[in-house]
Amino acid sequence: MSQGLEIQAIAPRANPDLIGHAAAEQAMLEAATTGRLPHAWLIGGPPGIGKATLAFRFARFLLAGRAEEGGGLFGTGPDSLAVARDDPVFQRTASGGHADLLTVERPFVKEDRDKEIEPEQKRRQREIPVDEIRRIGPFLRLTPAEGGFRIVVVDEAERMNRNAANAILKVLEEPPRRAVLLLACNNPGRLLPTIRSRCRRLDLEPLDEDAIAGWLGAHAPDLAEADRYALARLSEGSIGRAAALAREGGLDLYRRMVELIEPLPKLDMVEVHKLGDQIAAPGAAADVAWRTTTDLLQWWLGRLVRAGAARRAPPEVVPGEAALIERLVGGGRLDRWIEVWEKTGRGLARADAAALDRKSVLIGIFASIEAAARG
Repeated sequence: MSQGLEIQAIAPRANPDLIGHAAAEQAMLEAATTGRLPHAWLIGGPPGIGKATLAFRFARFLLAGRAEEGGGLFGTGPDSLAVARDDPVFQRTASGGHADLLTVERPFVKEDRDKEIEPEQKRRQREIPVDEIRRIGPFLRLTPAEGGFRIVVVDEAERMNRNAANAILKVLEEPPRRAVLLLACNNPGRLLPTIRSRCRRLDLEPLDEDAIAGWLGAHAPDLAEADRYALARLSEGSIGRAAALAREGGLDLYRRMVELIEPLPKLDMVEVHKLGDQIAAPGAAADVAWRTTTDLLQWWLGRLVRAGAARRAPPEVVPGEAALIERLVGGGRLDRWIEVWEKTGRGLARADAAALDRKSVLIGIFASIEAAARG
């Protein structure tokens, strides 16, 4: 099994560092310090790029009373949203103990809720149910405990079910005074148009490879520079994904996956079976390896399809990958790969839902890949 790196997972509420997104930070700073503060913000962008980190950074700034410092006049106001880590507001926000801050997110599944394991290892429900959103109205109607703002952060807002979305819309239509809602959203297009129209929109862009490689260098100094950039490319601009891949041995798994695919149109099925035995074994480590391997496999197939459509090989994650992709999508065979990509996605979703035998599912995917390569 691939060995991951010891990179500590930092919850957005406890993260003092915002990588990139200077323009978004300045937009929020200006709104807060010039008296033009919207009651609701929609912070959009791909997963893992810092949306929730920015939301909590802004929440701390408001809760600490920094918006009133200097009034933002003649350059006397604060120049960033940062609040020092040793500030009591930072510490209470990080621990979830600030009376004027409410965080709404997908609840843990019932089986994991009371387990004595790290929060990032607990499974969450697929949706944010309406009962979670209904906590917002009564919370905002309370008088601020510290005389400032009442703030709500909704993480993964696109996960609200229909009833939850309708419930938050009622809050957005008649927000209480000194209330601020911060909606972090991976896919704003999934929200009701009426929700989007009642929020100030901030769209964050994926981070560049240098920023992610630099972050990895600071948090995993023993990681080779080439591996840092390979992880940055795999992550597609997401620090959260880069950190998860580093912890889960994702780069080694990716290299092995590409090595298995490289001999196409004829696969070494003995090696495929060996991989299946490893990631289908019982235990938490195999669970992680299964999820990481299948995510990477589906991502690679999507990358193959996009390269074929663009008629241009993507930048390499591992040496020789561009030539492999060009060989597979050459000769007008793109339709076959689209079918394999879509079939793989459906098969993996079915495997999770029905608890199918993982090894059989993996072998089936590689058999489909081999068939497409043979034509």
